[in-house]
Amino acid sequence: MPPSPLTNLSPLDGRYAAKLDALRPLLSEYGLMHRRVQVEVEWFVALSDAGMPEFAPLPAAARARLRSWVAQFGEHDALAIKNIERTTNHDVKAVEYWLKDRMQGEPALEPWREFVHFACTSEDINNTSHALMLVAARDQVLLPALDKLHAALTSMAHELADVAMVGRTHGQTASPTTLGKEVANVAARLARARQRIAAVQPLAKMNGAVGNYNAHVAAWPGFDWEAFARRVVEQQLGLAFNAYTTQIEPHDWMAELFDALARANTVLIDWSRDAWGYISLGYFSQRLAAGEVGSSTMPHKVNPIDFENAEGNFGLANALLAHLSAKLPISRWQRDLTDSTVLRNMGVALGHTLLGVDSLQRGLTKLEVNRAEIDADLDGAWEVLAEAVQTVMRRHGLPEPYEQLKALTRGKAIDATAMRAFIDSLALPAPEKARLHALTPKGYTGIAAALARR
Repeated sequence: MPPSPLTNLSPLDGRYAAKLDALRPLLSEYGLMHRRVQVEVEWFVALSDAGMPEFAPLPAAARARLRSWVAQFGEHDALAIKNIERTTNHDVKAVEYWLKDRMQGEPALEPWREFVHFACTSEDINNTSHALMLVAARDQVLLPALDKLHAALTSMAHELADVAMVGRTHGQTASPTTLGKEVANVAARLARARQRIAAVQPLAKMNGAVGNYNAHVAAWPGFDWEAFARRVVEQQLGLAFNAYTTQIEPHDWMAELFDALARANTVLIDWSRDAWGYISLGYFSQRLAAGEVGSSTMPHKVNPIDFENAEGNFGLANALLAHLSAKLPISRWQRDLTDSTVLRNMGVALGHTLLGVDSLQRGLTKLEVNRAEIDADLDGAWEVLAEAVQTVMRRHGLPEPYEQLKALTRGKAIDATAMRAFIDSLALPAPEKARLHALTPKGYTGIAAALARR
C-alpha cells in the first residue's frame, strides 16, 4: 500500500498529522538535515576566519551564498541528500558531499571545499543539530502552546473564583472550595513546570572523535581549538559550550529537558482526570457540536473525549520521555550508537505532548458550568461545617469538640436544621453562635476566591 495518512503506522503522521504541522519541519529527518547543513556552514565560515594560511577569509558574498542555502533549504534539498546517502550509507557524510557538490562552480567557494567538515566527527554535527532542533521546538512551539493553555486556565480561574463547590478528598465529601481555586491550582503548577522547561540550558560540543581535538591539533598545532569551538557553539549557533565530553555530548541537558516536559505533562494528566471527574459529577456540561456522535449505539452520550485524548497522549509522551531521559546519558566507553536511533524519536515524544496540550485546550473551550448541580451538592452537605464548628469549639475551650462532631456527623447526612440545633446546644458566646448560624456550605470556602483571582 502506498504511504498515506490512512496507512502510516504512527497516528502522528496519520490521523493527527494536521495538528503537528508546526513540529514537523523542526523535529523530522528533514529538520535534522536542515540543522546539519546549518552547522556545517557555520563551522566552514568560522574556519575561514581562523587565520589558517591555507584558508583565506571568505568574501561577504560567499558567506551570504552559503547561508542562503540554509535559509532556503527545502524538501528538494533533503531529497538530494537522501539520494547521496544511498551510496554513502552515512547520513552526515551525505550532507558533507551535498555541500561540496553545491560549491562546485562557485569561484569563491570551490577552492576550499575540503574544509567542509574539517576535523569534525559526525557527532560534532549531530549534537549541535539536535540541540538546535530541540531549542526551536521548545521555544517556537511547545512553550507558546503551554502559555496559551496557561492563559486559558488563568482566565477560567478568575471567572469561576466565586463558584463554591464541595471538596472531595479521597473521593468523599470534604470542606468546600471554589471551582476557580481548583483551576488556579493547576495554573500555578503549570507555570512552575513551564519555568523549568524554559530554564534548561542546551549544551553542545565541537571537539572531535573522542573529545580531545586530536585531528585539529595534528592539522594546526599552535591554534587554540577549544576557544575556537566555544566561539562557534556559543556565538554562531547560540548554544552553551560543553568542554568535557567523549565523542558524544553526554545528553544530560536533554534528560533535564525531557524530565521537565514530563513533569508538565503529569500536571496536565492530573487536571485531565479531574476535569473528566467533574464532568461525570455534572459540575461541567459540554457544548454540543452539530453532527457529532458520542456513541455508536447510545444516542444520548456526550463523552469527555478531549480530556481522555489528552490523558492518553500525555501518558504516551511520558513513556517515551522517560526512556529518552534514562537512556541518552548512558553510552559505552567513548561512544556507542544506541543514542542515534533513540534520538530519532524526539519528535514522537514531543508530538504526543503537543497533541495532549491541543486536546486539553479544545476540551476547556467546550465546558459550561452547571451551577444548579454544584449548588445542590453543597445544599446536601451540611456535614462539611463540622470542621468549622469543632474548630470554634476548640478556640473556646469546649470539651471534646472533635469527638462531639464526629458522633454527630461521621457517615451521616446532616441538614441545616440538625447542624443549627447542635450549635444552639453549645456553650458559646452569642456572637460566635450567630456567626456559625450564618455559615452555610456555600459560604465556607476560606480565601479560595481570593487565591483564585490572585
